Amino acid sequence: MTAALDAAQAALAAEHAAVYGYGVVGGRIGAARRGEATAAHAAHRSRRDALVRTVRDLGGEPAASAAGYALPYAVPDAAAAVRLAAELEDRVAGVYSDLVRAADGPLRREAASALREAAVRAVRWRGSGVTFPGLTERA
Repeated sequence: MTAALDAAQAALAAEHAAVYGYGVVGGRIGAARRGEATAAHAAHRSRRDALVRTVRDLGGEPAASAAGYALPYAVPDAAAAVRLAAELEDRVAGVYSDLVRAADGPLRREAASALREAAVRAVRWRGSGVTFPGLTERA
């Protein structure tokens, strides 16, 4: 169960970062896509909260959120906010891919669902998709 716990902790850390990142996105995104950013922020908060429970159920102590996170680049405008949103989703998809590999049963199904949702949001933000979302080595 250690592999599943480690992967769940990594997914929790990614969700903490995504929640923070969507706070930045929401502050810079244009009005036309604000609803999409708000929905993604809520989805990541929900996934984060579920992962806290999952980590506890696996016998771990859930990692706390950091006070802040380094962004991969400056986000001065709506175009950069859209790029950041797509990148956040790609990163989340990657850790859920690891959780799919490490888990089984209901946790694996939940991780696969989270991976799918992140991949769909990434496509919506970017306007195009990748062949194997969450698997950078195969993209």
